[in-house]
Amino acid sequence: MGRSVSIVLITFNSARYLPACFEGISRQTHREVDVVAIDNASLDASAEAVRRLAPDARLIANGTNRGFAAAANQGIRESRGELVLLLNPDVSLQPAYLERLIDAMAEPKIGAATGKLLRGAGESIAPTTTVDSKGIRMTRSGRHFDIDNGHEDAADSDSTREVFGVSGAAALYRRAFLQDVAVGGEIFDESFFAYREDADLAWRGRLFGWKAIYVPRAIAYHVRRVTPEARRSLPPEINFHSVKNRFLLRLKNEGGLLALWNAPFELARDLIVLGATMTVERSSFGAWKWLWQHRREILTKREEIQRRRVVGDREIAKWFT
Repeated sequence: MGRSVSIVLITFNSARYLPACFEGISRQTHREVDVVAIDNASLDASAEAVRRLAPDARLIANGTNRGFAAAANQGIRESRGELVLLLNPDVSLQPAYLERLIDAMAEPKIGAATGKLLRGAGESIAPTTTVDSKGIRMTRSGRHFDIDNGHEDAADSDSTREVFGVSGAAALYRRAFLQDVAVGGEIFDESFFAYREDADLAWRGRLFGWKAIYVPRAIAYHVRRVTPEARRSLPPEINFHSVKNRFLLRLKNEGGLLALWNAPFELARDLIVLGATMTVERSSFGAWKWLWQHRREILTKREEIQRRRVVGDREIAKWFT
């Protein structure tokens, strides 16, 4: 018998992408799969599309938009698979995506895996040759990026390699990993609401001794709508969470030695962010107030993470470039 996989799909006004998404799921060569769909109070026909396209899926329709992190936790709690694929509705999987990730996760301490995510175009998630993500990389300025994002896909080694973490767009997680890294009963920190929650989980996983891998031969296509170059055209609430979560990520996970090592780079970037929230993006200035109001909650989470960590700052620092 193969390894069971639960696909956790989170929808929010996603109906136009779901036919292509479910087509990709149905074509998987790994067959031991079930689907849990969480709809975050979509205003379109997302929930109805799930019922029509995947009648065997377990659908939970939230009365309000609880955010990506909370919906992901809901879906994981409802799932039963040994492995959990967290999947965006605007992703189309190639047929061997799951099979190749599962084969690559033989080592017990590999907690997360991603394939090569290329950009998809339009409602049909049509394939392109532009890279979306080959995993997450960290920088000393406190930013994180999807590896090779926006670059033309080049000839790539077929060899699986270790990365800091994986994008939540099409991430395969070992259930044992998800259970181990939970803090305060939450796998994904629901304070993030949306954006950067995958980097937070990746960093916590690193601190707790888990690995993440990139598997080039597993291919999927992702319609990326939130990009740095589109920032000024994004809704204010998205930019608010982006600023808030930038600091929440570090306040929880960054050890003292790593903070000192990164300080010159982080402080320079922080001044730019502060200046922007006081001038060109004043709708995000409330992020500072939010961080202050929730300082005790953040400190409690930080204390638990730092107490439970098993990997020191010198080892973590090699991932910050």
